[in-house]
Amino acid sequence: MLVLLAGQWWFLVHLIRQNGRLLVRLEAVEATLAEGATQSPSPNGTPTHQAEGLPVGSIAPEFTLSGLHGETLTLDALRSSGKPVMALFTDPGCGPCNAMLPDVGRWQEEHARKLTLALVSRGEVEENKTKAQEHGLKNVLVQKDWEVSESYQVRGTPSAVLIAPEGKIATPVAGGAEGIRGLLSFAVGERTQLPMQPQQPQAEGQPCPNCGKVHAADPTVAAAQKVGEEAPEVKLPDLEGNTVELADFRDKETLVLFWNPGCGFCQQMLPDLKEWEMQAPKDAPRLVVVSAGAEEANKEMGLASPVLLDQQFATGRTFGASGTPSAVLVDAEGKVASEVAVGAPGVLALAGADQTKT
Repeated sequence: MLVLLAGQWWFLVHLIRQNGRLLVRLEAVEATLAEGATQSPSPNGTPTHQAEGLPVGSIAPEFTLSGLHGETLTLDALRSSGKPVMALFTDPGCGPCNAMLPDVGRWQEEHARKLTLALVSRGEVEENKTKAQEHGLKNVLVQKDWEVSESYQVRGTPSAVLIAPEGKIATPVAGGAEGIRGLLSFAVGERTQLPMQPQQPQAEGQPCPNCGKVHAADPTVAAAQKVGEEAPEVKLPDLEGNTVELADFRDKETLVLFWNPGCGFCQQMLPDLKEWEMQAPKDAPRLVVVSAGAEEANKEMGLASPVLLDQQFATGRTFGASGTPSAVLVDAEGKVASEVAVGAPGVLALAGADQTKT
């Protein structure tokens, strides 16, 4: 009897100890979830990759940036109204970012009583000012490079994070158009929980050759056409308000150039592009410019080639372009004839320009 009781006692002690270890691990997991920790446990209990963004509940890094009119803007100033601050990280050369700007301007107006929505951008002030005027944007801050993005551990654009009125990180980083829309709905009280989304929405993309960051893909856009496939149907207004179709140019090989007059890289390339227009070889492709930006800004460029307006950068994304300047060839039969070339050298090479002088 004593031996039997001793065996049962030994079994109960070890069972209690095991349950205690399980409870400790469960409490640790619950604490991690509650604090929005940035590491995920692997099956053996060791940390794996670092997720994007700072831990929820940590102090939001302070910043001091220039506005579009020479003013200085800080995080403290944005929080001074006592409302949450949604910091939207964007880039003027990011197609998915540009596609969101009309919505962002509307959000700033509709939700001004509940939320301060600020854009943390980069690039030239004039480039950002053009986009702000075009879409009625407010609270546009310009970082010199990626210093604020890096302090918030944001690795791509467009991305956003919510900062509580007391200055703490309130949510994980949301990436891509749909993730940002979900974060906005949560921030203004239209939903009680954040939507489920991947922790690293930009990790699978390729760095943008213009800025080195990764731009989140828009899941609503169809996959880009490949070489040999039929070019997508394009119908866009020109600078005179006439609707022009890409199919109208099928009698000759056409270079479709994706452009933005507010893009610093485009402005640097503009003199070479105009010189090419004047001295293009006989076998050079026809040039069609698909541009964002204001109508007047596009007219001021003085290009002789047709300029079609596409403020959403939808055409560029359909062809697989992620920034400006970039271009793709379409043959006389209306099929994609090249990969997307990015940057002035690549675009001019597709155009058949003599680059020995540059």
